[in-house]
Amino acid sequence: MSEWTKDVYEVLVSAGVRQAAYVPDMGLKRLIELCWADNSMTAVSLTTEEEGLALLCGSWMGGDRGVLMMQSSGVGNCMNMLSLTRACEIPLLMIVTMRGQHQEFNPWQNPMGQNAQGYLETAGVSTQMIEEDSAVGPAVAAAVGPVFDDNARIAIMVHQKVMPVKTFGK
Repeated sequence: MSEWTKDVYEVLVSAGVRQAAYVPDMGLKRLIELCWADNSMTAVSLTTEEEGLALLCGSWMGGDRGVLMMQSSGVGNCMNMLSLTRACEIPLLMIVTMRGQHQEFNPWQNPMGQNAQGYLETAGVSTQMIEEDSAVGPAVAAAVGPVFDDNARIAIMVHQKVMPVKTFGK
């Protein structure tokens, strides 16, 4: 298994990302740690996912590039605020770790996990579901050009089977 989080981090650095907004998630833990350790990047822990959209809009207007990292269960929290990025043509790069898919034990994760991709697409965000760990970094690399050069809104969705199974002691 490749360390996809390191691949993604290197892409973010190469793309000049300076703001890394996130809601804590075990699937993103290593990527978040790498962002925190980078003195050229500001990692911001959010209390709710839609705060990240406002943060990234402000960052873009201030001249910085950013990324929003979250779990699929947070997509529903973003639906209204996604209209801001669309109406104002503000670029959006999202990395979404999925729940409600492969070996999910928590039934509360299933509705959003199974519908997050469709919700994002309805809100005008292009999505790409990545099912192989070695493909995550290249997918993010392919997204940064359209996002930051053309003000696209793209979510790279990391399939649950790419990450360790979460059991929380079950």
